[in-house]
Amino acid sequence: MKKIAIITGASSGMGRDFAIQLAKDYQYLNIDEIWLIARRLDRLTETEKKITEIKGSPKAKALSVDIAGKDGALRFKTLLDAEKSISGDFEIKVLVNNAGFGTYGPFEETPVEKEMEMIDLNCTSLTGITGFSLPYMNKNSFIINTASMAAFAPLGNFAVYGATKAYVLSYSLALAAELKPRGISVCALCPGSVSTEFANVASNGARKEVLHGFSSEKTVRHCLKKALSGKHTAILRLKWKMQAIGSRVIDAYTIARFTYMYSKRPYKKD
Repeated sequence: MKKIAIITGASSGMGRDFAIQLAKDYQYLNIDEIWLIARRLDRLTETEKKITEIKGSPKAKALSVDIAGKDGALRFKTLLDAEKSISGDFEIKVLVNNAGFGTYGPFEETPVEKEMEMIDLNCTSLTGITGFSLPYMNKNSFIINTASMAAFAPLGNFAVYGATKAYVLSYSLALAAELKPRGISVCALCPGSVSTEFANVASNGARKEVLHGFSSEKTVRHCLKKALSGKHTAILRLKWKMQAIGSRVIDAYTIARFTYMYSKRPYKKD
């Protein structure tokens, strides 16, 4: 039976690093094929090329698909249906729900349409893709959902993004409990600032790079290690762990008010 690893948001950043790292570990994980899913085909092709350069790597498949929202999740289901009709039975060994984005700035100053699109991608599509994947997952398969340190407390100037990632974390932990009898593990990746394109997108070009961004490659490697060992969350740095602990003892509104007052994030209006 063909065993597949699927990574959404695989065109750059942590998604690309997940794909490359899984390609390197394919023999240990018994992966035959890696699906790279994102909208930017040119960037996906670059990731595909990097995987083919790894000696003996599994087949990489670049799939340019808009997976946002309910319609996007249904497009993903179409891919699974097509694979089943071609290959017969197959197994999703690894699912990495990494696609997502954020917006900087106070809620009333950011485009409402963009905030709703964020909810569609960060929450709706992740939920749908997971649900459509589960019938193809078996014992020792695992799911990684990219959450954030923003999941642990409401953040001023980051309100909707933080709320979407709180959903991802809560959903991942509940799903981990439900899937334990099937032997399928679920791990929520909860990083702080990581060196990716996130800030450029979130600020609409006002901030080109994440401030004090940590290595994406190291963050991904740590997450895979935790996921493979059955851990339900992956938080690499001590600083991030202390922030998560602090969110449990400090009043949530106080954190929201403090970050609104003192954690201003630039945003370029269209």
